Amino acid sequence: MAAPVYLFTGPEFGERNDQVASVKAALKKKYGEIDEFLLYASDERIIDIVSQLRMESLFVPAKCIVLRQAETIKKKDDLELLSEWIKSVENASDTSVLILVSDEISVDPKLDKLIPKEHKKVFWEMFEDRKEEWLRNYFRKNGFSISPDACGTILDMIENNTESLRSECGRFFLCFPKDHVITSADVEQILAHNREETAFTLFDAMTENSSSPSKRFENSLLILQKILMTKNSASGGAVMLIAGLTSCFRKLCVWIQLHSAGNYPDEITLKSNGFASKKARAQYSRASRVWSYGQVASIIALLAQTDMEIRSTGMTLQTTQLYLLLYEIIMKNGASCTKYEAD
Repeated sequence: MAAPVYLFTGPEFGERNDQVASVKAALKKKYGEIDEFLLYASDERIIDIVSQLRMESLFVPAKCIVLRQAETIKKKDDLELLSEWIKSVENASDTSVLILVSDEISVDPKLDKLIPKEHKKVFWEMFEDRKEEWLRNYFRKNGFSISPDACGTILDMIENNTESLRSECGRFFLCFPKDHVITSADVEQILAHNREETAFTLFDAMTENSSSPSKRFENSLLILQKILMTKNSASGGAVMLIAGLTSCFRKLCVWIQLHSAGNYPDEITLKSNGFASKKARAQYSRASRVWSYGQVASIIALLAQTDMEIRSTGMTLQTTQLYLLLYEIIMKNGASCTKYEAD
């Protein structure tokens, strides 16, 4: 029997989260009740996680730990600890389950080798034709129809993964009676004026190279303010925002590398690296004209530095730190500054 450890990676958050839920549901069906934990690899020590996995509960027969940001697990000692635990539970009961999750396509090769082949899956971004089909089916299952133009408008406006699509499209079911045919006008009415801002919509505004840096900075600040006013901003929202931006800029590194030295990657190469949609390709093409590879590397370092500062100082200065971060990314192209400069 394979060890009770799983690795789910990739940008299709909706299907990936469904798979995580499926593993937990099977565990609950088998044991009746389980302890559930959601942890982040950047916040926790692997030695503490392994200790928690080894510890038996007196009251609950099984436990499941979902560990996000698995791509950050690279230290030799951490990998050895995980390897020892996995070997110890091979052919054992699945009363302690570890699910490693990453927004990236892959994790450290040494970590990847530890996971049973049948417990690994990459959740690729859906192809364009599949997204439209998914949307039509989603509306139909909920008693609605949607026009082709409305499908296209939604896919242009929303981050193209099923988690975001479910969240945003659920608004239509509260605003219209069943059997209503959703049109482009309905989409503009419901989504354009009530769109939830995220790290991905912020990144999109930051890459709008048709605007001046000052205008991009202004628009990005407005989006950041909306994000900070949401209920999640008081419970690690800034850290999650930085994690989302870091994922975007790491993906931009991949895009620039694929197109270096005048290369034109083929369709298969683009899709296998997470650039399946026309929207993503247009977005990262724009971004590559804003920042060079070296500047993106500096931006990723700035993001990591700001993340550490916010974790150490708490919420007291997080707004100022995030404003400064956007200024350094947009106005300084990744260069840090010691004082604010009026441009």
